[in-house]
Amino acid sequence: MRCVASRSLSVTTDDAGGHDVPGCEVTPPHPARHLLRAKDLVDARYREPLDVAQIARTARLSQAHFSREFRRAFGETPHQYLLTRRLERAAALLRNTDRSVADICFTVGLRSVGSFTTSFGRIYGLSPTAYRASYPAAATRAPVPTCVLRAYARPQSSRFREDSVEQPG
Repeated sequence: MRCVASRSLSVTTDDAGGHDVPGCEVTPPHPARHLLRAKDLVDARYREPLDVAQIARTARLSQAHFSREFRRAFGETPHQYLLTRRLERAAALLRNTDRSVADICFTVGLRSVGSFTTSFGRIYGLSPTAYRASYPAAATRAPVPTCVLRAYARPQSSRFREDSVEQPG
């Protein structure tokens, strides 16, 4: 049994090449290289003042088309993705340093402490200072590998496609 997929057609056949085979799922194609390039730009330069127009230029697409394609491929808009990256980094800095909330806000590329506090509270359910207080002081903790921290630091949100669970119907 093998699954054959193309952009416009998905066909499942048995090894003889004749009949449809139930239960064979075809994985969707990977996001286009230009979208991955734009996502990599956000990951690498989240500290800088990026806007959707600049990210779209990296992907060589119009701003509207880029936003639609990015959301279709990754489940959130480019702006949401950028904000999520910044807030994830801010959460890591709050857990691991004693820097002020304002300093962390500006370090991750945000310009307003008030907007930072509101966005952070919306995603993590706590103000930045309350979030920091819920963790032990950075000097008293044993070091944890970065890969583990990243896996557990990503905010849970129903707007992400991977967080939604489809009910059998």
